[in-house]
Amino acid sequence: MYSPELDAKLIESLKNFTYPDEFSGLKNIVDTLSKDGVYKDEDLYIELFIGDAREYVKNLDVKFDIVYQDAFSPSANPILWTKEYFEDIKELMSEDGILTTYSTALKTRLALFENGFKVYINKGEKFRNATLASFKELDGYEKVDMEHKIKCNPDVKALTDKEIL
Repeated sequence: MYSPELDAKLIESLKNFTYPDEFSGLKNIVDTLSKDGVYKDEDLYIELFIGDAREYVKNLDVKFDIVYQDAFSPSANPILWTKEYFEDIKELMSEDGILTTYSTALKTRLALFENGFKVYINKGEKFRNATLASFKELDGYEKVDMEHKIKCNPDVKALTDKEIL
């Protein structure tokens, strides 16, 4: 697992955070990550990068089967939701890869769609709707009709680096 984080103070604060009892078995992982930036055992590899996620993903040489896009919302942190950022993420994904995010914003979905992703709604009883994106068809999920969304919302455009930077 690879996780970029811009805020070094946030990672530093994890050392003194009071975790619920359910997470007591994970405390050593968090402590190691906050100290060394890497945790590794026989089953798990986690790399924590402190800095610019956009630069980080451009320099990775891995293929992901799953990407969880968990940046602050597109309105709060638009730089991690642009068409160009998703293009960089796309290059890191395996052919069978899936991207998942809590964002259901049309601008997010457009950025994914314009990068060749098929876009789906992930629904469940105990969580709010989310977005799944894949290069291949996914069974068991409702596909978002992006062509229809575009026709109904002609003024909505994917976020781009040009408008953000």
